[in-house]
Amino acid sequence: MTIKPKLTTFDLTMIVVSLVIGIGIFRTPAMVASSTRTPLLFLAAWGLGGLISLMGALTFAEIGARFPAPGAFYKVVAVNAGSVPAFLLNWTNVLMVNGAGGAAVAIIGAEYLTPLFLPERLRTQLAVQLTAAGLMLVLLVINYLGIKTGAWAQNVLSLLKVVLIGGLALAGLAAGAPAATSGALPFERPWWVGLAIGFISVFYTYGGYQCTINFGADIRGAKRNMPRAILAGIAVIIACYLLINAAYLKVLGLPGVAGAKLVAAETARALFGPGGALLVSAAIFLSAMGFLNVTLMQIPRAYYAMAEDRTLPPFFRRVNPRTQTQEYGLLFLGGVILVLIFFLGTFEKIVSYVMFLDSLAIAVVAAMVFALRRRARREGTVYDGYRVPFYPVLPAVFVVFLVGISLNVLLTQTREALIGAVMLATGLPAFYGMRRWYSGRRPKP
Repeated sequence: MTIKPKLTTFDLTMIVVSLVIGIGIFRTPAMVASSTRTPLLFLAAWGLGGLISLMGALTFAEIGARFPAPGAFYKVVAVNAGSVPAFLLNWTNVLMVNGAGGAAVAIIGAEYLTPLFLPERLRTQLAVQLTAAGLMLVLLVINYLGIKTGAWAQNVLSLLKVVLIGGLALAGLAAGAPAATSGALPFERPWWVGLAIGFISVFYTYGGYQCTINFGADIRGAKRNMPRAILAGIAVIIACYLLINAAYLKVLGLPGVAGAKLVAAETARALFGPGGALLVSAAIFLSAMGFLNVTLMQIPRAYYAMAEDRTLPPFFRRVNPRTQTQEYGLLFLGGVILVLIFFLGTFEKIVSYVMFLDSLAIAVVAAMVFALRRRARREGTVYDGYRVPFYPVLPAVFVVFLVGISLNVLLTQTREALIGAVMLATGLPAFYGMRRWYSGRRPKP
């Protein structure tokens, strides 16, 4: 059963927002401040991150317009570079990390929700896990009802969290006398090394928009509307990130940002007193739920492309013709997340293991813009859709930068990067095992 387009440009714009704005913006600024050590480098890291992400958005906008296929993050590599690299690049993220990441985000959302309705004596780890499982089941039911129902929930969650983040940022910038923003921390390493290390966290916080191309078959008029949604979404994200980090800096000063375990909570407390924690709890809860909901929406589309390429069992291709839901893929992903809610390690450890590979994966998929243009020239195909400006310089700079991020992780977090590489290597027997299974199946008469 094929996937039919049901999403509007606005739906996809809100998907872009929630793919990127998760819980990172509430945590990573402290890590960035600790690495950059000065207000100027701190803001420069976020500004540079926005610029690089804009380059990426422009590049992926053309890929999405030229290749509007379900699970395009996988399929564009499989078609242009082969199934083996496509499978390996998606193996850790799609089949392993997204389940663990979804469970971790569900738990974090539950941690900020339970204080709002449970007395302190009942706020046990089990209560948090049960709340996370309950939230997961609600989102699972919403998405099971159909792609449009999931998109409606996504629109509400995305708009609310943008409003809350924007409100906190504007309140901080409009506050009275600023904190000692000129204060800096003593350098423990050369400034450029600190900036490079801090940028790992910045780039992670900006990441996610590239997965929008998985909805290539879901959006109406993909050739025209996919670029519009990606660019509109990244513009909202850059504005939110620059404003909120400027507000953090003004209210707390750089030493305060670096020393804050949850910088958004400290900022809200400084602005609104103890009641500010309620605002931050709501923002983090909505961000967590938005990210979890969009994960349930987009990962089954990657399963679809992998099953189509005979690297996952064929039932992952089944689509409900009325709701456009991949019921088996959705239930599989939901089941993995529900199980991991009760058996999960730390999210930070998982992120460290895959950041090296994640940047490489994005670099490879971004480089497919060159392959798509070469194929169009070779086949004499006339293309009148969106084109990335300043081609080939802009996408080349983006790809080189991503490779640099991976090398940065390899040099500064060598152990975690090597563990990630081992996780990647486990995909090879899985790939060849699946292909062998397919070759042994008898075709139906």
